[in-house]
Amino acid sequence: MPVKLRLCLIAVMMSVMTSAALADDWPQWLGPKRDGVWRESGILDHFPPGGPKILWRTPIGGGYAGPAVANGRVFVMDRQLHRGARNPANPFARRPVRGSERALCLDAETGRVIWKHEYPCEYRISYPAGPRTTPVIDGNRVYTLGAMGHLFCLDATDGRVVWSKSFQEDYNRTPPVWGWSSHPLIDGNKLICLVGGRGTTVVAFDKNTGRELWRALTSVREHAPGYCPPMIYDFGGVRQLIVWYPEAIASLDPETGEEYWRQPFLLRSGLSIPTPRKAGDLLFVTSFYNGPMLLRVASSDAPKASIVWRGKSNSERRTDKLHAIICTPVIKEGHIYGVCSYGQLRCLRLDTGERLWETFQATGGRRARWANAFLIPHRDRFFLFNEKGDLIIARLTPKGYHEIDRVHLLEPTGIAMGRDVLWSHPAFANRCMYARNDKEIICVSLAAESE
Repeated sequence: MPVKLRLCLIAVMMSVMTSAALADDWPQWLGPKRDGVWRESGILDHFPPGGPKILWRTPIGGGYAGPAVANGRVFVMDRQLHRGARNPANPFARRPVRGSERALCLDAETGRVIWKHEYPCEYRISYPAGPRTTPVIDGNRVYTLGAMGHLFCLDATDGRVVWSKSFQEDYNRTPPVWGWSSHPLIDGNKLICLVGGRGTTVVAFDKNTGRELWRALTSVREHAPGYCPPMIYDFGGVRQLIVWYPEAIASLDPETGEEYWRQPFLLRSGLSIPTPRKAGDLLFVTSFYNGPMLLRVASSDAPKASIVWRGKSNSERRTDKLHAIICTPVIKEGHIYGVCSYGQLRCLRLDTGERLWETFQATGGRRARWANAFLIPHRDRFFLFNEKGDLIIARLTPKGYHEIDRVHLLEPTGIAMGRDVLWSHPAFANRCMYARNDKEIICVSLAAESE
């Protein structure tokens, strides 16, 4: 083989290998590190004329569950209504609605459905569009949790059921008002879920067999166990499982369920929803009615927490700091960025909670209850996917919001507060965004043109 041709082939192979090495999966809620940060390189700075290329579209049913991407496959959950069944005109209603839930596995390059797992599931919850939680992929297993408490461990290759649980039957639980919504967490050999009940607010299962390993905490209110995903953070060298439920924020030993500390935080309507965020020894939570709280977690042999500051308002209309409900806030360089109760994208100082600025530009341009945009940091800018189906590239700094580019990608198909909304968090993998509404899931290339 001529030397030049051999060198050319080596260069091509190295380029392909480097590209593959830089590509990331998005195997769970908020991505590979469960922190919502997109770390892939080779991503565009502006959208091309006419918008980024949509690589494929695949029809699916309703749901708020975001997709997960791993090993060349996309996993997502949806809902199929029984023939003749209709969701109530009032989304707050909780009358029985017959239908089924599905776990779908798609080819990440083509969108082709590889397999589906479907089971009957009558809904008796408010906002019954479909499942809420992002699947969790761990090796050759995928774990799904439906809105009515059906937990499955499936073989990721063919969708075969490895084991399953029913939170209603196995734990005698009544569904929370908005269904089970806490994204499950894999930790070592454990699958950690929020179940609810006396002593079973959080339960750790053996991820291989479904056997219960431990249970902890009590939450018996109407919204128990709340809607917030469990998180594991390291404070002072101690790994702590953070569980935010309608009565309190608790820290547990993830290996045993033993309680380290608990900070009471009684929430109106049980609205523990946004993911708790860590910055150094600080832990930040925010609720729609009750507002935010910043805790300092002491680094010692006996972990404990103390309040640094709290919001002064208990009203979603008169908010002094950040009253988030759908958005996961982002903490960056000593500042908090998040969407408040009526769609205000805000920047706060982390140390004091002082508000520096706000704008409605990212969420729809006007004040609207529960208006939302998901914030995904990428290097020195953010990708924001809002409830209108727009993808925005912007810089968020303590000085303000600077929008770089925007494109409309998906139609909002849900209904809330009399307007059309899209409330499903996208996944970012393979230099693409995978996003869904209640009718389709799409794959959008966000690779730089030179890549």
